[in-house]
Formats: sequence, structure tokens, C-alpha cells
Amino acid sequence: MTNDHEASILTLVASAERGLSPDDLQAAESALRNAGADDLDSPHWLCEGLAADLPFDGLSREAAHRAIDEMPALAQIDRAAQPIEGRRKRILIADMDSTMIEIETLDTIAALLGFGEAVAAITERSMNGEIGFEESLVERVALLEGHPAEATLEAVMARVTYTPGAETAVKTMAEAGARCLLVSGGFTFTTDVVHRHLGFHMHRANRLEITDGHFTGRVVGDIVGRATKLESLHAIAQELRCDITDALAVGDGANDLDMLLAAGLGVGYRGKPIVRDQAPYLIDHTDLTSLLYFQGYRFEEFALT
Repeated sequence: MTNDHEASILTLVASAERGLSPDDLQAAESALRNAGADDLDSPHWLCEGLAADLPFDGLSREAAHRAIDEMPALAQIDRAAQPIEGRRKRILIADMDSTMIEIETLDTIAALLGFGEAVAAITERSMNGEIGFEESLVERVALLEGHPAEATLEAVMARVTYTPGAETAVKTMAEAGARCLLVSGGFTFTTDVVHRHLGFHMHRANRLEITDGHFTGRVVGDIVGRATKLESLHAIAQELRCDITDALAVGDGANDLDMLLAAGLGVGYRGKPIVRDQAPYLIDHTDLTSLLYFQGYRFEEFALT
């Protein structure tokens, strides 16, 4: 949160279909001024027609977001108000399913094996915070017992699609010197491929137990869940000898919330209702390159893929 004496910046990002106009920037200036902001500086483009920064002072993050959200003229624009200092992050820690990739791995396995609706319902309850992630994972994985593994996993990987902007966001941050970790409540057979494709340095996930070519219905070792994601964030920060405020965290579900709330820039991407209610920042209308714009990267700095 900003305070009344901390220089801040508002970033606005629009999709290519909607676009961001000078009129939008003028509307944003008016909204901030009416909410009590001062020292507004001229906006400058990060990508002309799509993303821009508007420096201001004297207004909290929440108040700035509220001012923008209450302007009908600024609908369908993603926004992030934050202190200017420390804006570019040294750590990226990201969820995988429905964040860096567009599928839920376990839901996809279950659908291939014929009990997709049952597992999807448990997943939805977990992502909404209605039941604990660890409990839900054990319950869902148990349904895999006895089913053939190799052909199923190959079929799942054939269905993986990457979220728009994910590869550009990860590789741009990595090239700028950030340490990038993919940490997932999903499974290592997916994260091993996904982290390399997108440019992450490391990955951490659950490992399905397979015996004689079949799923046993169990996970090997401790479950990677909500607490593990936060522990991983702290571990990287300690390794780099930096504060967790130097981190960007992104995810969509309840098991991501602890790391989203702890990181300096915690972003809910197409978040479940509980994430939308609690995450400090949201991406609802644009792709994952907004993670870069929120940090002040210009389009010319992107590692285009």
C-alpha cells in the first residue's frame, strides 16, 4: 500500500481488441484527481495504444484502484497502482494450471479416464477455498487407482496449451535477471515440460505414484500445496538475499493466495472468486504480458517469442 508521501504509479493495460486511448488516460487522471491524488505527471506509453503509466502521489493502492473501477469509461482495462520504487521484481513465482497453461491437469486426466465431472467439481470447490487443497488432491488422485499411466499422461500433454503472453513474460523477466520458479499443485510430468518451454529456471510439483504401469492413487512424498508455494517464495528470497517484496507472484486459485498476499506484486490471473476478492492485483481482460507492463517494461524490452 502506498502512503500519502510515497511516489506511486498507475499502470493501465487494455487488450488489442479494446485498445487504450488518450481519452482513457484523461479519464484516469480525472478519476485519480477526484479521489484526492496530487502531483499527477503526464502519462507515458509503455506500448502505444495498449499500455501506459500515470505517475501520481497522495493516494493508496486501494483508493486508486477503486477510483478507476468506478469509471464506466475505463471498463475492461486492467490496472495496477503501486509505489514506483522497487517496481521491477527479482523473483517470479507462478502457478501452472489455469495460469501458465490453459488446462487443469488433473481434471484433464480424469476426463480422459471417464470421471471428469466428479473431479472437476472437487477442483472447483478447492480453487474457491471451500475445501483444503491437500484434502482435495488426495481425494481426486485416489480416483486414478488402477488406471494405465503412460498412455494417459501422453494424452494429457497433447492437450496442454500455453496461456497467451506466458512465454514472453517469463523469458523477459529471466533475461532481465529475475529468478523464475514454476510451483504447482499439479504434477511433475507436466511441470518438467512446461517450465523448460516457458523459460523458468526451476519447477516444483507433486509426483504421481506409478507401479507396474498403473496409477496407485497416491502422491509420492509431501503434497505441494498452498503452504509449499509460500515456503518456496521465502526460500528463493533467502537464496537471493532479497525481501519477498522483490517478488512477483501469479496464480488463479485459493492455494495461491498466501504467496499472492506475501509478494510485492501479487497478481490473480482470471482468478476464482476468492482470489478476485483478496489478491492485491488482477488481470481480467488482458494476457500475461500485463505482468511486464505492471513492472514498467516497455514493449521494446520484451523477449518476443
